[in-house]
Amino acid sequence: MSFVSGFIPIIPLRNAVLFPGISMPLRVGREKSVQALQKALNGSKWIVLLTQKNPDANVDKAEDLPTIGTLCKIESYKKEEDGSFSIFVNAHQRVRVVTMQNQDGVFEALTEGLEDNAQMDPKTQEALLTSLKQVSFETLDLIGRHMRRVKEWIAAIDDLSLLTNVCAAHADFSLTEKQNLLETTDIKERALKILELLNEQKERLKIQIGIRDKLSENINQSQRESILREQMRVIREQLGDDDSKGIVEQYEEKIKAAGMPQEALELATSQLRRLESMNSASPEYQIIRTHLDLMVGLPWNKSSEEQEIDLDAAERILNEDHFGMDKIKKRILQHLAVMKLRKSHQGSILLFVGPPGVGKTSLGKSIARALGKKYVRAALGGVRDDAEIRGHRRTYIGALPGRIISGIKKAGENDPVFILDEIDKLSRSYNGDPASALLETLDPEQNNSFQDHYLDTPFDLSKVLFIATANSLETIPGPLLDRMEVIELTGYTVEEKKQIARRHLWPKQLKEHGIEESQLEITDEALTKILTDYTREAGVRELQRKIATVCKFMSLKIVKAQGQKLTVTIADLDDIFGAERFSADMIESVLPPGVVTGLAWTPVGGDILFIETEEMPGTGQLQLTGQLGDVMKESAKIALSLLRARLPLLDPSIDFSKKELHVHVPAGAIPKDGPSAGVTMLSSIASKLLKKPVSPKLAMTGEISLRGSVLPVGGIKEKVIAAHRAGVREIILCKKNQKDLREVPEEIKKDLEFHFVENVNEVLKLVLDVDLPDFAKTSYGNSTPFASGAVN
Repeated sequence: MSFVSGFIPIIPLRNAVLFPGISMPLRVGREKSVQALQKALNGSKWIVLLTQKNPDANVDKAEDLPTIGTLCKIESYKKEEDGSFSIFVNAHQRVRVVTMQNQDGVFEALTEGLEDNAQMDPKTQEALLTSLKQVSFETLDLIGRHMRRVKEWIAAIDDLSLLTNVCAAHADFSLTEKQNLLETTDIKERALKILELLNEQKERLKIQIGIRDKLSENINQSQRESILREQMRVIREQLGDDDSKGIVEQYEEKIKAAGMPQEALELATSQLRRLESMNSASPEYQIIRTHLDLMVGLPWNKSSEEQEIDLDAAERILNEDHFGMDKIKKRILQHLAVMKLRKSHQGSILLFVGPPGVGKTSLGKSIARALGKKYVRAALGGVRDDAEIRGHRRTYIGALPGRIISGIKKAGENDPVFILDEIDKLSRSYNGDPASALLETLDPEQNNSFQDHYLDTPFDLSKVLFIATANSLETIPGPLLDRMEVIELTGYTVEEKKQIARRHLWPKQLKEHGIEESQLEITDEALTKILTDYTREAGVRELQRKIATVCKFMSLKIVKAQGQKLTVTIADLDDIFGAERFSADMIESVLPPGVVTGLAWTPVGGDILFIETEEMPGTGQLQLTGQLGDVMKESAKIALSLLRARLPLLDPSIDFSKKELHVHVPAGAIPKDGPSAGVTMLSSIASKLLKKPVSPKLAMTGEISLRGSVLPVGGIKEKVIAAHRAGVREIILCKKNQKDLREVPEEIKKDLEFHFVENVNEVLKLVLDVDLPDFAKTSYGNSTPFASGAVN
């Protein structure tokens, strides 16, 4: 009979079966279960625990619960903050539900107690008791951790019924098996079932331990993260269901969809077969997977949508993105026209050469936009290992594909516009020569089968439009330079920079700083002063940073102005930037004898320089200062040799053997080199020796030879602009440089007078108004070193 009469509240259990003699904590959280608990707490504190048939379902009707359960007493309880209850119960008796009713949404049961059938002889009972303890101890030993107290508890039990309940409660049996044991009232039958289940659990534990031991032979510290995956594989192997084909099947589908050529398909298939037979804990397993991921991720046959090249649209985009550069834009459009006629990207590789910040990389972006192609950029500055270009061989740990293949994968199409940025910054090392590795990439005859060491199969780059950028041609190897068509970009004039700032930089920075054009403006005078006194560059990067500084500085004033429009003037610049960083060299009103204005080219544009000569008593020595390079020193020596040969004929009082000349080129902290100061040094020395000053409004540039010829030099556009900015009004140039004036803006040329010369006689006539004697009339010119027919 049951301990309690009358209807008792029922609490369904999801994942537990409670056996008589066992105490345990429970968490009651479901609404109906909480109602049943509160009803029990308000009454006798007795409840019936029934394990629901489906743990994932809600209990809505009596058929959802079994008829056999456990009668329990609530010993303690606590209400949690979320409304649920934590209770501690003692299980007292197996019971059968005789009648079940639903009272206000709470199931209640009228129960009868189930007594154990203990009919067996003492020997059988003792044998079962001993066997149960032995098997339980063996199972607990296999489990190992936290089982000491359970073993002590089992060892102290002498009642077979209680022992079966304890074993059933703590063993790793399924809910169905435990419910079956709860419903078994015959102690002998229940003990035999538990022995059978414990033996099965023991064997299962032995298999798991065997798997763990087998894994430990193959696993080291670097493979710990692969443990779970390997456990799954070994379990499948033990069950005869080693299904590692899921990953393989995924790769098979990806390989079929990748559209690889035959050679690449064979390699991918070979790698897949190796992966299929390989232990996933092997270090090479992930290497093969990474390689396959690259192969299936490359756009072997995926190109951008085919479209006709629209030259008008391309020209519009180039004009939108870049101011000026008419010659450059025309050459780009010619290149695109050839592509349109040929219906192919194959052709010359463009190389944009120019100072930093003049728009080389952004031109590549504009070309990509005009063509409707993806844009990829690989920064090559500082690359000194050819593996960066061709990839590392997979035998190396941490091997990766080269930048070319990585860029193509990133683009997702096999015909992007690919920018090879800073190609002049490549350097050779003991690891190889990356410039040589680029030869195959940029050769239209070879790049249809480009071989990346990591990929290990040819990839077709013939549809890629490569564009390279560089600051200088001097460091680019000849064979690599021979594969590219050079387009030179020069620095911007001040007026061009003002237009770029107005059209592009100022609106862009206003937008980035959240400022409306109706809130802030800048005067032309202030913008010009920023260009001349706070920046000195060929491009506009520093100008953009200065404009950003202006916007940051003015943002606080804009907030306080409450809608009033503000204007940045020259007076504001000192507060914004501080003292002027640069001051443009200006011509002086008067130059003493020996000082002449020359023109120089720098990476950030042109500039003027003053060459100074001083004479003193001596023995014919020449001193050169101002950090002059070898070429510039040689120019000074040539100038001195020319004057030593000719000036004594003009003025016999000049005795070079009793003079020492010192030529200095400020500023002394800046290294200088190049041949273009030859005419300036000649004029400076002659001016000092003849004691005649040179006009301060006259500047010059040109190389001289020992025969007295004036030779052409480079950087004419930048030099002429610098001369105009400094206040020069006359410029002496080599006659062969006359053609270079076509690149100089008309507004600058109209303010200048140009003199084109072929020899030093013409130079000194213009500079000092002297007629230098012809070389043939000197004593050296009239002498005959060797007699006719003489042999030296």
